[in-house]
This record gives sequence, structure tokens and C-alpha cells, in this order.
Amino acid sequence: MSAINLEHVNITVDDPDATAAMLNRIFGWTVRWRGQSGASIHGGFSLHVGEPDDGTGSSYLALYRHPEQKQGQVDSYRTRGGLNHVGVVVEDLDTLEARVVAEGLEPHSHADYEPGRRFYFHTPDGIEFEVVSYT
Repeated sequence: MSAINLEHVNITVDDPDATAAMLNRIFGWTVRWRGQSGASIHGGFSLHVGEPDDGTGSSYLALYRHPEQKQGQVDSYRTRGGLNHVGVVVEDLDTLEARVVAEGLEPHSHADYEPGRRFYFHTPDGIEFEVVSYT
């Protein structure tokens, strides 16, 4: 069987452009694709952000906005099918944490256990990221 890789995860956010810009500043990602407003499912808007698309099949996040967005807090860990967090592997955990703080976000749940060091943070949309380093 050939290698199987995760291509993308699609997440609903309030402002895909603002979220993509924030993730670019934190992780160094770029917008890989931008759809036309109203052309995504249910008349929404999507863009893809991640590592530059250099043909190696790197993964990305699809950021989606529905035209009739609803607000609501859901405890994803208690909701079947909830997105608990997005894990990102980095080489320099301290630099990434400084970037998170520079965005006005609060790192939490620091841990240093096998197989690596990690911390978590929430975006303004409530999406939790786990940042881990194995070096």
C-alpha cells in the first residue's frame, strides 16, 4: 500500500482572511488557494492556508465562513464529532510561543513528556492548537 497522508482539515471561522494572516505570522504559512465569495458550500467562502504548495503534498487548513454564521460555545471534548485541537510540529517551540504571545493569545497547558515538549493556545474563533517539538 502506498503512503497515506492527511491533506487538509476544514474549519469554520469568523474571518478566513484574518485567521490566515494570524496563522501566517505564527507558523510562517501562506494562503495556497482562495475561492470566490459565495462559491463554497452553502454560498460561503473558503481559503486554504498552510505550508507553501511546492508539490510535495504538504497539508493545509481550509478556512470556511458561512454567510449566516452562528456564534456559540461548544465544549468540543464533550461533543461527538467535535474538533478538539489541531496539532502542529515545530522545531523551535520557544520561538513559536513568543509569536503566539505577540498575537495577544495565551499559551497554556505546557507539558514536557515523551515524546516531546508542547503547549496549547486558542485562536479568537476558539480553535485550539497544540504546538509540539520533538527536538
